Amino acid sequence: MPNGPLPAPPSVPAAGVPREVLARAAELYVALHRDPELSGAEERTAARFAAALRGAGLDVAAGVGGHGVVGVLHNGPGPVVMLRAELDALPVREATGLPYASEATAPGPDGGTLPVMHACGHDAHLAALAGAAETLAAGADGWRGTLLAVGQPAEETLSGAAAMLGDGLYTRFPAPSAVLAQHLVPLPAGMVAHAEGPLLAGSVTLRVVLHGRGGHAGAPQLAADPVITAAAVVLRLQTVVSREAAPGEPLVVTVGSLRAGAPGAGNVIADRATLEVTVRAFGEAALDRAVAAVRRIVLAEAAAGPEPAPPEPDFTVLSRSSATVPDPGLTAAVRAAHHTAFGPHRVTRWQPSLATEDFALYGEAGRALHGVPGIRTAYWMLGATGPRTWSEAPGPTPASRLASLPPNHSPHFAPHPRLTLETGITALTAAAHTALDTP
Repeated sequence: MPNGPLPAPPSVPAAGVPREVLARAAELYVALHRDPELSGAEERTAARFAAALRGAGLDVAAGVGGHGVVGVLHNGPGPVVMLRAELDALPVREATGLPYASEATAPGPDGGTLPVMHACGHDAHLAALAGAAETLAAGADGWRGTLLAVGQPAEETLSGAAAMLGDGLYTRFPAPSAVLAQHLVPLPAGMVAHAEGPLLAGSVTLRVVLHGRGGHAGAPQLAADPVITAAAVVLRLQTVVSREAAPGEPLVVTVGSLRAGAPGAGNVIADRATLEVTVRAFGEAALDRAVAAVRRIVLAEAAAGPEPAPPEPDFTVLSRSSATVPDPGLTAAVRAAHHTAFGPHRVTRWQPSLATEDFALYGEAGRALHGVPGIRTAYWMLGATGPRTWSEAPGPTPASRLASLPPNHSPHFAPHPRLTLETGITALTAAAHTALDTP
């Protein structure tokens, strides 16, 4: 969260965004918000983003690492700077009541139907990137180098960055010397926030399958109920943070999903229970320690079940991400550029968050994947809460107001389009200029 008091949200446009650029960005934003797609299925989203980049004059390639989009603008010798945004939405049913609210659905992994919503702001990220690319292309006499505009698929599943890198992002296209990105948060729209040191946590998500022996609910002595074991595991996992981590150590262990049995089968003891467990921390050693604790607790609770013992639990790593730690020097330069663009009253500091994403792979954390040394990264938070919403939020402090507002992934998450896009386009454009050569 930000440090110190926040000013009132700005009510005037960010300087330097031409009206026609903002209009096209807003049109793209509304189209993307109305028609979101889940991770790995971003076909229409990618096509819209690719069309916007082509309209700005970039050479565009599609289908990189899935539905990934790469736009390239060569503008003489100089650094290669990559701006990245995400294509995918979330399985959330929108409840904002906006006139352009999503009513989209998509097939779920179990054959059912899922609601889909841009509840994390990726639609605004894409629209701001398209606007920044158009601005940079129109002002190409003010910089030298190569611009890459990347729309990444499958960020929410933490698989898209690795997929794009594995599909030759840094070999089929110029390898960047700097990679820049921003992310919406419920700060006042018109503001940006930078962290010192780690910005986002690393994470490991595990699928745990607890085996039992199914049977009749009226004869539990003849079965081995995995739901009992699952319940014990959920409760015992809470002690990993409270009893195995030092007070104040940033660490969370969350059981995000527990499934057993079938709907309407209350008279059946299931033969398995499946949990999905997420561990988050700011260091690899802390992640490894917490994952080891999860495995130890699961195995011990499973061993406490009735004889004859069912098979041991199965563990599958669904995803792993490294902490997002922006380069200090590039971050300082971008922050200074934002001070110039917006004034110091609209630039604040952001404390590290235990949210996670796969952006770090584009830099040094992903060197084993891409093989390119020395890539610097910068990443900042972009305010999205409109002036009226912020002023009406209860609480005497910024922290209490933030806590009362719909956060990312909420069905009520509703950015203020004009201020968010104006600021996002300007923030990306100013940041790109810090990493490109200026004549």
